[in-house]
Amino acid sequence: MNYRFATLDDIPLLAKMNRQLVEDEQHRNRFKSEEWFAERMRGFLAGEYHAVLFELDEQVVGYALYRNHPEHGDTIYLRQIFVNRAHRRQGIGKAALRLLKEEILPPDKRLTVEVLVGNQAARDFYRAAGFREYALELEMPAA
Repeated sequence: MNYRFATLDDIPLLAKMNRQLVEDEQHRNRFKSEEWFAERMRGFLAGEYHAVLFELDEQVVGYALYRNHPEHGDTIYLRQIFVNRAHRRQGIGKAALRLLKEEILPPDKRLTVEVLVGNQAARDFYRAAGFREYALELEMPAA
């Protein structure tokens, strides 16, 4: 598997994949427009985030979005990792995490990720990859 860093030219592709991600995880943003997702990804890339596209046979099969943690200098915050539906359960997610840890991210940094409570598949994936529970974020919905 190969990788490359995303550019602003990749925004439409990133938006499409990000939309699939939030649909799959049943996030409340899943009903937003394609334009909303494009603006969201543009904002991430124009800010502090970096995106890496993962490719098989010159076809993009997934991406990761990350940044330095704003409060913990020893930590990278992995906001999203995504594998296209047609390429799941083939070891691509595991290979992408390995590339992140071994070739892309600084080796002396911790890696953190947030997972929606109801996204059992993601929770299982991250645990199998070596992540351990550290904190639990709770919310109180607006009235």
